[in-house]
Amino acid sequence: MNLTFDLTGKVAVVTGGGGVLCSGFSKTLAAAGAKVAVCDLRLDAAEKVAAEIRENGGDAIAVAMNVLDKAAVEAARDEIYARYGKVDILLNGAGGNNPKGSTSRDYLTPEEAAELDENGTIDGVKTFFDLDPEGISFVFNLNFLGTLIPTQVFARDMARTGGNIINVSSMNAFRPLTRIPAYSGAKAAVSNFTQWLAVHFAPVGIRVNAIAPGFILTEQNRTLLTNPDGSLTPRSDKILGHTPMKRFGTPEDLDGTLLWLADDRFSAFVDGVVIPVDGGFAAYSGV
Repeated sequence: MNLTFDLTGKVAVVTGGGGVLCSGFSKTLAAAGAKVAVCDLRLDAAEKVAAEIRENGGDAIAVAMNVLDKAAVEAARDEIYARYGKVDILLNGAGGNNPKGSTSRDYLTPEEAAELDENGTIDGVKTFFDLDPEGISFVFNLNFLGTLIPTQVFARDMARTGGNIINVSSMNAFRPLTRIPAYSGAKAAVSNFTQWLAVHFAPVGIRVNAIAPGFILTEQNRTLLTNPDGSLTPRSDKILGHTPMKRFGTPEDLDGTLLWLADDRFSAFVDGVVIPVDGGFAAYSGV
């Protein structure tokens, strides 16, 4: 067997392709030979990634896509088909969090409970009772419906010829993190949906799996995980204290798992799994 990952002749669609992790996914798939449609709500961000791929000898186009608007996803599909034809790989990477779905404290303490006013609020503290239903809906829709809708659009033709769908879950799906209940719940939904889809589509030759990144240090979250002098924040200390490998991940740490799932020669019998890439975080009980 040729043990080199080779996606030559494959067409891949990456949603959220202008983002930190999914821009890396787009470049990795292109480096393995795939033709990549980099899709993002922000066309300029997608074009920046696609241009970098082309500059490095790959084949990529930028496509505007609002994953929450089915008509917009269908228009993007038509544009991709006109350029590349049939899609072989769909990577559902669009997602994110919103402050309106997060609390400001890890716990509600008895002292704080005693301070709650008649509306369940405390000055200067965002409690569970302050969570905005609209913010919760936004996070759920972006992560769950943002996975479901592109799958509906692109899997329709895959159902006739076979295909490969890779979703992006999170370690939050395995263990909900403090402060971010909406995001944790939404990613748990993505993991469950991945398993459901794998069963539903197995008879027509569509494999569905997911990658669950652990704590990846990027420019996007650097201010949350590190102080201005480069030292770790208290939250980072907690994270690394529960990560046996004692480091944050990098976007490149996800590449091997991505390519293994994307290349049918290596993962043809892998279906319905959510793979943690987390430095051992999910395995560690804290004891």
